[in-house]
Amino acid sequence: MAVCDELERRARARLDPRVFDYYAGGAGDERTLADNRRAWARLELRPVLGGGADRSPDTSLTLLGRRLELPVLLAPVAAQRLLDPGGEPASARAAARAGTVFCLSTRATADVAEVAEAAPDGARWFQLYVERERVRSRRALERLAELGYGAVVLTADLPVAGRRERELRGGPLPLPRGVEIVTHGEPPPRRPAGAPGRAAGGAPAASPAHKPVVGGWDPALTWRDVEWVAERSRLPVLVKGLLTGEDAALAVEHGAAGVVVSNHGGRQLDGALPTAVALPEVLAAVGGRVPVLVDGGLRTGADVARALALGAAATMIGRPYAWALASGGEDEVAALLRQLRSELSEAMSVSGAAAVTDLTPEVLAADR
Repeated sequence: MAVCDELERRARARLDPRVFDYYAGGAGDERTLADNRRAWARLELRPVLGGGADRSPDTSLTLLGRRLELPVLLAPVAAQRLLDPGGEPASARAAARAGTVFCLSTRATADVAEVAEAAPDGARWFQLYVERERVRSRRALERLAELGYGAVVLTADLPVAGRRERELRGGPLPLPRGVEIVTHGEPPPRRPAGAPGRAAGGAPAASPAHKPVVGGWDPALTWRDVEWVAERSRLPVLVKGLLTGEDAALAVEHGAAGVVVSNHGGRQLDGALPTAVALPEVLAAVGGRVPVLVDGGLRTGADVARALALGAAATMIGRPYAWALASGGEDEVAALLRQLRSELSEAMSVSGAAAVTDLTPEVLAADR
C-alpha cells in the first residue's frame, strides 16, 4: 500500500465521517477525482541504465526567485483545524522543515499572522478567493507583504461550488470548539493555550454550532482582477484552476507571474480534464514565459517526476498532506514530504536525471 493510501486509511479512522467526506469527496460521480490519479499512472517512465546520474540527485529548484529543496508544494487546504488542532501552523512548520512552500487558504482556521509567526523562515504563499465585499479581500492582501508572504495564488475556478454529493449527504460541518474561519483582514483574538482539545478517538472536539467552511466569494471575476490583486498585494500572482491553453495565455497577458493547472482536486466539475492531460496544452500556450505548476492526483515521488518531465516547474499536493496532518500532525506531514523527496530522488536516479531540470519529455515513454 502506498504511503498516501495508508495515511488516508488512518485519517478515515480518526476523523468524523462528515469531515473525512468533506476533504475526500469530489463532484458528481467523482470520475474526475479518480481520473486525476489514473492519468499520472498512465505516463510511463523510461529507466536509463548506466545513465551516469548521481545516486543522490539534486531535487532543489528556484521558483519565483526563492530556492526550494523540493518541487512539491503544500496546496491550499481549507479549515485545517478540522483535521488536527495544530492546523495550518503545523503544516507551515512541516513545509519549512522540508524547504518548500506552504500555501495558506482564504478559508483557514489560522490567520496570516499566526502562520507567519509559526514558521517565520518558511516560504509561504496566500491563496485568495475574492470576497463579494472587496474591502475584506483588500485588507487581507495589504497585510501579506509585511508578513513575509511571497506570492498570491488567485483561485479562478470557483464561480459556484461544485455539486459534491458526499458533502450534501453529510450536511454542514461542525467546527471544533473555539475554532472559527478567519477573515485575514485583521488579527483575530488570541486563542486560549491548548484550544481546541480532542474528543475521544482523536477527533476534534466539536461545538454544537454549525458554521460554513465555504461561501461568500465573488462569482464575477474577470482577468482584470489579476492586475487588481497584484496591485493591492504588491506580490507576484499565480492563477490557479486553469485547464486550457487559451485561459493560460490570457492569465499571462494580464500579468500573472505563474499559473497552476488544476481542476480543484476533482471537486468542481465532474468530467473535467485530468490535470496530467491538460498540462501539455497549458505549457505550450505559456511558452516558458512564466512557471507552470500542477496539482491533482499526485501521490508519489514518481508522479512528481512525471509532472516535471512533462514540463511543470513544480507540483502541489492537497489531500495527501491533509491525511498526514489528520494522522499525526506536523511530524507526519514532515515525514510525508521526506518520503516524497526520497521517492523523487529514486525516480530521478533510475531515469538518469542528476537534477530536476534533467527530467525532460524523453524520460517518458511515447504514447502507444
